[in-house]
Amino acid sequence: MATENKNLSAYDKNNLPNAEAYRFGIVVSQWNNHITHNLQKGAIDALIDLGAKEENISSFKVPGSFELIYGASQLCKKGNFDALIVIGSVIRGETAHFDYVCQGVTQGIKDLNVQQDIPVIFCVLTDDTEQQSLDRSGGKHGNKGTEAGVTAVIMAEFKKNI
Repeated sequence: MATENKNLSAYDKNNLPNAEAYRFGIVVSQWNNHITHNLQKGAIDALIDLGAKEENISSFKVPGSFELIYGASQLCKKGNFDALIVIGSVIRGETAHFDYVCQGVTQGIKDLNVQQDIPVIFCVLTDDTEQQSLDRSGGKHGNKGTEAGVTAVIMAEFKKNI
């Protein structure tokens, strides 16, 4: 497994840009909210640790991971943000629903990154079990939300410098 030995929360603050000047939007799925809340907290904590001001971080809730696409699309149209983070958790069940949701969300966020002028950071866990999601949302593998916060800062800086 790719994250078996990787702590998703590890980063070297000294080698990253300062986020003080940037504005961030976070769209969070309420489905599996015991997981997505932890991911959101990890993202916000990383943004603040890297210098973002709390008043420059705005969070928005949507019902499920599929709705992340619409939420992020609307925030892209507003143009008030330097980077967006979409946070969700899809856990495999007994039907093909998992495959369709994962594929749709992945393609939708990819499309936004190609079509819009704001980087949209993908922080959607697509795990086989709830335990895998817990392990990646503040458990033994760290927090994928932290990694998403760091990525948002890097991409906001990238956008500014191109």
